[in-house]
Amino acid sequence: MAHALLFLLSLLPLSIAAQSNGTIDLGKSITANTDAADPWLSPSSNFAFGFRQLEDHNLFLLSIWYDKIPDRTIVWFANDGVPFSSGSKVELTSGKGLVVTDPNGKEVWESVGVSNEVASGFLNDTGNFVLVGSDSLSQWESFTYPTDTLLPTQTMESGLELYSRRSETNFSQGRFQLRFKDGNLLLNTRDMVSNFAYDNYYTSNTSDPTNASNSGQQVIFSDTGYMYILRTNGLRSDLTPRTMNFPASDYYHRATLNFDGVFVQYAYPRSSSTGNTNWSVVRSVPDNICSAIRGGLGSGACGFNNICSLGDDKRPICQCPQGFLLMDPDDKYGSCSPNFTQSCGKADVNSTADAYDFSTLENIDWPLSDYEQLNSSTESQCKNTCLQDCFCAVAILRAGQCWKKKLPLSNGLSNDRLNSKAFLKYRKVDVPPSNPTTGPPTICGNKDRESIIVVESILLGTSFFVNLVFVGAFCLGFSFIYRKKIVKGLPTSETSLRCFTYKELDVATNGFGEELGRGAFGIVYKGVVQMGGSRQVVAVKKLDRVAQQKEKEFKTEVNVIGRTHHKNLVRLLGFCEEGQHRMLVYEFLSNGSLSSFLFGDTKPSWNLRTEIALGIARGLVYLHEECTTQIIHCDIKPQNILLDEYYKARISDFGLAKLLRMNQSKTVPTTIRGTKGYVASEWFNNKPITAKVDVYSYGVLLLEIISCQRSVGDLENGEVEKAILTDWASDCLEEGKLEALVENDREALNDWNKLMRFVMVAIWCIQEDPSSRPSMRKVIQMLEEVIEVNRPPCPATFSSTT
Repeated sequence: MAHALLFLLSLLPLSIAAQSNGTIDLGKSITANTDAADPWLSPSSNFAFGFRQLEDHNLFLLSIWYDKIPDRTIVWFANDGVPFSSGSKVELTSGKGLVVTDPNGKEVWESVGVSNEVASGFLNDTGNFVLVGSDSLSQWESFTYPTDTLLPTQTMESGLELYSRRSETNFSQGRFQLRFKDGNLLLNTRDMVSNFAYDNYYTSNTSDPTNASNSGQQVIFSDTGYMYILRTNGLRSDLTPRTMNFPASDYYHRATLNFDGVFVQYAYPRSSSTGNTNWSVVRSVPDNICSAIRGGLGSGACGFNNICSLGDDKRPICQCPQGFLLMDPDDKYGSCSPNFTQSCGKADVNSTADAYDFSTLENIDWPLSDYEQLNSSTESQCKNTCLQDCFCAVAILRAGQCWKKKLPLSNGLSNDRLNSKAFLKYRKVDVPPSNPTTGPPTICGNKDRESIIVVESILLGTSFFVNLVFVGAFCLGFSFIYRKKIVKGLPTSETSLRCFTYKELDVATNGFGEELGRGAFGIVYKGVVQMGGSRQVVAVKKLDRVAQQKEKEFKTEVNVIGRTHHKNLVRLLGFCEEGQHRMLVYEFLSNGSLSSFLFGDTKPSWNLRTEIALGIARGLVYLHEECTTQIIHCDIKPQNILLDEYYKARISDFGLAKLLRMNQSKTVPTTIRGTKGYVASEWFNNKPITAKVDVYSYGVLLLEIISCQRSVGDLENGEVEKAILTDWASDCLEEGKLEALVENDREALNDWNKLMRFVMVAIWCIQEDPSSRPSMRKVIQMLEEVIEVNRPPCPATFSSTT
């Protein structure tokens, strides 16, 4: 027995070697279930191939990574960075090579370009995954389909492209591109919809039109860690400095086009004995991306209206200027929206210094956004010429010259060597004047001000010493009382809402003079308030005549929305609760409601409509699943979807929201909520109300977005078949007449698969039985083609127009 045991132990190393020799046999598979799912390893285990779990633990990225590095740096990924859902499986097959199937068994990705039968797969120690045919020749290689990274031994042939990620954690293709074209290695930004390449912001200058033999032929990343361009005549143009001190025998190497557009070669020690546990920069290009991007198209290194400054690591730092806020709070490299209003209406064309003023920013410029230039200009002249021009949003003064610019601003940069001043114009009517009689902004209500008057009277009749003691006691006591009052009115410490006085909002809205819209719970007015040191345009919902029963719903909005933050939700900034005056102060979104956008004279583009639909779905997923306390909106409709300056959808109006605790799953309706045309059957059948009522409303809304038709048509126009959109859309799907639903929208019809998918998802959402409707998370997965969309049954004859 001892000899047998020794014999088995002697075989163990051979078994381990067989498992990690890099070869993958046909039929082998990996299922995406946990981040610990066993990957396929290269012979030395330097690299691994498999599924990597993302921040959303239900999504997985099929990828290759450095397995011995603590953060397991990803160097290649499949499907253009679009993740797969939990339960997906990758399998090595003879006919198609690598094939990924979703949890339902549908093929969703394959290694394209396989022409002959595959005999095996092999992950080698260079990080290249190779599919080998029965003739021992390569049928497919991951090196031939790079993503954002190059590795040693990898080459770039003419026409090959790399794309940056969209962000640090979003692996889908971003707006920066690395290309090898006509002998040059190029970096450029691009339009992400059409893939149109904007002007290059880096070029290797290795193309020679007069002598073809001197032009670049290949970009080579050698196994020694050096990158260079090999010219046709055999000469080299180095990309890696000859003085590099990171030998490949001691360091791993990679070259990555980062999400912020900087192309960087990195090195990482193979041994931890060096004490260094980070990727070191070998070389990065361009040297200064903020100033390198100079083309007239695109936003620059940062988003529109954003300002770029260079960090110590030569990577860009983006920051909105004073008076601007990020369009997407989660994307600091994105575009910024102004908090001030500009237009060229009749009142603005004849504007004077009495109507407008400027805020001044030092050493900031948007050098490519000007449309007029004035020579020999003083600061006063520069401001004045911008005041008299309704198109002028910003004026830049530098070295006695004045440049006028209009929104959106591109290629913004900050540099102390600019020696410039930027004058940002705003309308004075948008800014409430300071009013010393209003008192501190933290004091809400008349009773607080009356208390101050009484205290001041007492102080006048006492000695100085007593006064001093009393002042200290009063300040401490008032602070305690005020904090207690705020806690009582807003019972959570997680909110950062500002408490406004009625007078503040009266001044901010110019006496509630500009009406933005009307809803079931009040009128919305436009105003401008001072917040965080800057002026901000806001929408003030006035609820000063609400019934007693609805005061609880007002409280719900204040308490719940103050803790609710998502890029597809309208942000609540503050509130007023003073006597009978109850108001909510929201961020202002410049492009109004989705209703006006969809049903106007011009049909919006198909791509923009589908992006809006996805944004609304993401907002609802947040409300239903990701809030601390689940929120059911109960009134999803186009009027309650607002659009910001860049037409990103934001869900608004939580006045009808039904609040559920985490340990509750449903509630029973006492009154019907919602709007005709969007209401699920549960409201009428006295069934439990769940988040599926929002799914139904979303389905109706999705059909409106697809067709640009209202959910309830006008019977007077004689088109009876279109009167109920849900019925008509279902008939169009059944009869194969989607061209009628979109009224021959060429853009939509050319995107037939997406059109069919979106319509089927909408029909699934409007099923009468709530259990047949998908969750909003599943809706997103179906819309984004992460999971298969089966053909839905025809909805029951229930109509929410009842």
